[in-house]
Amino acid sequence: MQTQSRATVSKLEEAIAASQNYLFSIQNTTGYWWAELESNVTMTAEVVLLHKIWGTDRTRPLHKAEKYLRSQQRDHGGWELYYGDGGELSTTVEAYMALKLLGVSVDDPEMVKARSFILARGGVTKTRIFTKFHLGLIGCYDWRGLPSIPPWVMLLPSFSPVNIYEMSSWARGSTVPLLVVFDKEPVFLTQPTITLDELYAEGITNAKFELPRNDDWSDVFVELDHAFKLAEEWNLVPFREEGLRAAEKWILERQEASGDWGGIIPAMLNSLLALRCLDYDASDPIVERGLQAVDRFCIESDDVYRVQPCVSPVWDTALVMRSLVDSGLAPDHPALVKGGEWLLEKQILDYGDWAVKNSQGKPGGWAFEFENRFYPDVDDSAVVVMALDAVQLPNRELKQQALDRAVNWIATMQCKPGGWAAFDLDNDQDWLNAIPYGDLKAMIDPNTADVTARVLEMVGQLQKNRSKPPHSSLLTPHSLDRALSYLLQQQESDGSWFGRWGVNYIYGTSGVLAALSTIAPGERLSLERGANWLISVQNSDGGWGETCESYKNPSLKGTGNSTASQTAWALIGLIAAGEAIGQFDWEAIDRGIHYLISTQKSNGTWDESDFTGTGFPGHFYLKYHLYQQHFPLTALGRYQRSVLSHSSGSSC
Repeated sequence: MQTQSRATVSKLEEAIAASQNYLFSIQNTTGYWWAELESNVTMTAEVVLLHKIWGTDRTRPLHKAEKYLRSQQRDHGGWELYYGDGGELSTTVEAYMALKLLGVSVDDPEMVKARSFILARGGVTKTRIFTKFHLGLIGCYDWRGLPSIPPWVMLLPSFSPVNIYEMSSWARGSTVPLLVVFDKEPVFLTQPTITLDELYAEGITNAKFELPRNDDWSDVFVELDHAFKLAEEWNLVPFREEGLRAAEKWILERQEASGDWGGIIPAMLNSLLALRCLDYDASDPIVERGLQAVDRFCIESDDVYRVQPCVSPVWDTALVMRSLVDSGLAPDHPALVKGGEWLLEKQILDYGDWAVKNSQGKPGGWAFEFENRFYPDVDDSAVVVMALDAVQLPNRELKQQALDRAVNWIATMQCKPGGWAAFDLDNDQDWLNAIPYGDLKAMIDPNTADVTARVLEMVGQLQKNRSKPPHSSLLTPHSLDRALSYLLQQQESDGSWFGRWGVNYIYGTSGVLAALSTIAPGERLSLERGANWLISVQNSDGGWGETCESYKNPSLKGTGNSTASQTAWALIGLIAAGEAIGQFDWEAIDRGIHYLISTQKSNGTWDESDFTGTGFPGHFYLKYHLYQQHFPLTALGRYQRSVLSHSSGSSC
């Protein structure tokens, strides 16, 4: 190790100060941090469709949505799932549909390019189920080609092998309202009324409206769908009315006072579509609240109107607070106090859907959004616990009570294999991903390495700060041993870990190394293998990057253009591993730090175009606009701390 030069120290301190000052400047006066959560254009396209169906389009600035959609079209004519993916068929069809609903002519040059892109990839009949569903709502696809979802599914008891609580929280929140919509098979008239016959590659008269087959065991679901459709045709669907009433009741019970359902746009849109099918009026308070909730997910500027899939203030706030503490901010700094007190107010003290399969737990978690009392999640809750544990608040007793409640709740959410999932307990029936309706392969929420690592990192931090185990009597040494065993078993042969909620192996590996360094520093071999893998995929510019395509093609793991967030993750993992085993690869770490410092803008921020967040691997990706700000600050701060804790520093 070389002694760190004065100039290097100065640059590091300047970078940290600039980043801190930027984060101070964007803190809301009530205490939270929150930035845009970006996805693909289908969110905006589907909101355009929703307002056209409800007839509320004239009260929203949807002409700006046209500008937004046009701005996101690429030179090849298509729209993307994530930045630089070359375009994706279903996303492009939905964008085309929305533009046509907004009055754009089929002869418009951009529509001509989009149509060529769509037809070259097989047209409408090759799109995913949910794209066909949205087209079916306005008569642009035949309901015969969509799966039947009988309403009696709603009545299956929770102890049944098949019931709505075996679906992931996000699938459940979308499926229950769709029980109503798929039963009604509506075709709504819109202004303008459109067709999309020109998007059928085989010609609309030759189109086959049927479910695709996979030529394997899963085709049994196609045969079962035939039986469901026959029962519908002969009006022999059992318990149909009872199922519809139960679905309506479930929808109404789960609407937040703010109008949200599940805190995610798909559940919100589908719930509003179900109410439309049930003949609710647009002036009904339930509908008005729901539409206003959708409005709050929209971002409007002078030129564009776009829709976020979700909002992330709790997540953003906790991660920003951690980065500020990691970068040397005093734990009683006013910004941290305000943020901490805001987080305390957001703790969820109600029972939610998680309690159906978890009879032991008591409320105490946090959700991702401003309001989402039915769906707290383990990942958010663990990060909030770490953020609150690291700051000093005026009411220490109140904070401690909140931490104890949260740790106890998290403890009861441990799954049978030993890990933790995001929202539910033992939500792991993988066969559900094979049903035709589940073609996004996101019907379940099994335990994952990254969420499990977050919990173990939380436990390690609490143990370190208190010099004893957390106050929870439920998070026992046995449960921690099970979790550690699960985590070690999940390590790949090359030393990496899969990242379910961030792209991808860089995210997963970083999280596990951070956890092992605090909870199990004796696992030297696993730590070394993980660190060596990160070093092996470092880019020539000193940074790290990984394409979303690595979810489909594992040979691309750790491969991609360098980004600020992924570089920060790699550094966090390497520094953690180094601290645990007492051995740092300063050359790799210094090069990464140099990348971050050299790419920071004068206002303390970093830019990145790539999507580094994951919704559904292979199908839906996210760009958290604060990831590129707080994760680099965390990495810089931990680097500074690590350097100062050794007799000599390193030179970046």
